[in-house]
Amino acid sequence: MAVFPAVAQSEWTKIRSVRSTVWSLVSVFLITVALGLAISLVARNNPTDFTEGGRPFDATAISFIGVGFGRLAIVVFGVLAVGNEYSSGMIRVSLAAVPQRGTLLAAKTAVLGALALAASLVTVFVAFFVGQAALGGGLSTSLGAENVLRAVVGTALYLTLLCLLSAGVTVMVRHQILALAILVPFILLISPILTLVPVVKDWIKYFPDQTGGAITQVVPTDDLPYGPWTGLLICAAWTAAALLGGYLVLKRRDA
Repeated sequence: MAVFPAVAQSEWTKIRSVRSTVWSLVSVFLITVALGLAISLVARNNPTDFTEGGRPFDATAISFIGVGFGRLAIVVFGVLAVGNEYSSGMIRVSLAAVPQRGTLLAAKTAVLGALALAASLVTVFVAFFVGQAALGGGLSTSLGAENVLRAVVGTALYLTLLCLLSAGVTVMVRHQILALAILVPFILLISPILTLVPVVKDWIKYFPDQTGGAITQVVPTDDLPYGPWTGLLICAAWTAAALLGGYLVLKRRDA
C-alpha cells in the first residue's frame, strides 16, 4: 500500500519540476499586486469615482482589484498541475505506482492546496500593503480595522479554493485545454454576463466566483443574500463537488 507522505513527496516533485506551473504561481503574484497598485494610485487621485451610489470607500477591496485577474492565473496553475500528467501520459505511470486512486488524488489535492494557499497568502498580504501605501494616509486602512484581516485571509482562501476546484474539473475531463475552455468562460465571462439577465441573476449569485468573491470586501454589498463566510462556504461546496467528481471519474475510468 502506498504511504501518503511518499505519494505527497512525489506530487511535490512533479509540480516543481514543470516550469509552467511555477510561472503560473508567479503570475498570480505579479498580476494581483501590479493591478492593485495601479488602481490604488488611480483611487488616490479620484476617490469619489469609487464611492458611487453612496457606498463607503473600501480601501481593502481597491487594493484587491487585481484578484479578479489573478484568479485566472491560479485557475491555470490548478489545471496545469494536474493536466500535465494527462497530456504527457505520465498519469499511467502514476497510477501504476499508486494503485490506490483515492490516495493519489488526496496527495495531489494536499500538495496543490498547500502551494496555492502559501502563494495566495504572500500575494494578498503584499497586494494589501502595497495598495494601502499607494492610497496614502487619508484613504488607506490597516489590518487592525474592522473586517480587514478577515478580507485579506479570506481572499487567500478563496484563491486556494479556485485552484482546487480547477484541479477537480481537470481530473473529470482529463484534458487541460478542455478544462481551461470550461473554467475560464465560466469564471470570467458567463457569470458576469448572466448577472444582467433578470431571469437567472438571482441564481448566479451562488456561482463560485460570486460566492467566494464576497469574502474580499470589507464593506458588504446589499444585493448578496449571504455574508462573507457563508459565501466562502458555498464556494468550498463547489470545490468539494468538483473534487468528488474527479475522484469518481478517476476511480471508474482507465487513465
